Amino acid sequence: MERGLVVIKGPESHDDILREAAHQARGSDAPLVVLTFATERQLGSGVEKFEALGGVEGVTYDNEDEFVAAAEDALEEYIEDTLDEMDIEYEAVVRIIDDGYGTATLTAAEDFNCDHVFITSQQRSPTGKAIFGDFAQRVILNFDGFVTSQITAE
Repeated sequence: MERGLVVIKGPESHDDILREAAHQARGSDAPLVVLTFATERQLGSGVEKFEALGGVEGVTYDNEDEFVAAAEDALEEYIEDTLDEMDIEYEAVVRIIDDGYGTATLTAAEDFNCDHVFITSQQRSPTGKAIFGDFAQRVILNFDGFVTSQITAE
């Protein structure tokens, strides 16, 4: 692995995939990009996801730059707490998106020149995937590199 991308969609059930990515990064001496997304709709509404990741109290969410900076600080705090002093190089990134997680993940992997993507996915029936789509399936089928996916009960 040259550079890994870890997608954190929320704080619940992502600790294991982050630790797995960190172990692989440490073993190959590769940096990680730890990425989470916010939608345009979340931008102005006091996002609970980031409050759960870390302390972002007192932030005005009307300003996109201020929102992204506060969210990246919260993500950084979450990474530090989860990895517990594991010595790896990483960058915490928050992106505001208006399209699906799968497309945004593929774009980010290309933008950051990542050759390995770490994601979590929900267990769904084939019918559920057909009706609602599946972010992990889109990444696995369209990413030109390695994908590590962990199924969660979210």
